[in-house]
Amino acid sequence: MTTITLARGDITEQSVDAIVNAANSSLLGGGGVDGAIHRRGGPAVLAECRHLRETRYADGLPPGDAVATTAGDLDARWVIHTVGPVFSASDDRSATLVSCYRRSLRVADELGARSVAFPAISTGVYGWPIDDGARIAVETVHATPTSVTDVRFVLFDEQAFRAFVVVVD
Repeated sequence: MTTITLARGDITEQSVDAIVNAANSSLLGGGGVDGAIHRRGGPAVLAECRHLRETRYADGLPPGDAVATTAGDLDARWVIHTVGPVFSASDDRSATLVSCYRRSLRVADELGARSVAFPAISTGVYGWPIDDGARIAVETVHATPTSVTDVRFVLFDEQAFRAFVVVVD
C-alpha cells in the first residue's frame, strides 16, 4: 500500500530513495526544481545526464517519459528525471502529465526504490494550473500499481501545498 504525504519546502532536502526531477528535455539542468536538483546534486548528476544525451536520448527525453541517474550529493540514491508537458488551454495534454507520474513510479520500481519525493510537475514555468496538477498527481499515484510505499509530494509554496491538501483530504 502506498502512503501519500505532503511536505512544504525544498525537494532537494528530502531524505528518500528517489527524488523526481521536473526536468526539461535536454536533461542538462534549467530553472526551478530542475536547476535546484542539478546544483545540489553536483557534477555527478550532470555527468550521467550528459551520458544519457550522448547514448539513449540524443534528441532529449520526450515529455511523459522518465529516466534515472545517480543522486550525487543529494540525500537520496537516485534522481528520476521526467519531462512534463507545457500547459495548453486548447490542447489537452493531461495524458502526458499522467504519464510523468506513472513512468516515474515504474522507474522507481525498477530501481527498487520504496520512498519517492515528487514535485508538482508542470505547475511552475510550464503553466499547468496547480489545482488540476494536484488532482492529476494524486489520482495517478493512487491508480498506479507500484511497490513504492512512501510517496511524498514536496511543494515549494503555500498555494501549491494548499492545492494538494484539498485533493489528499
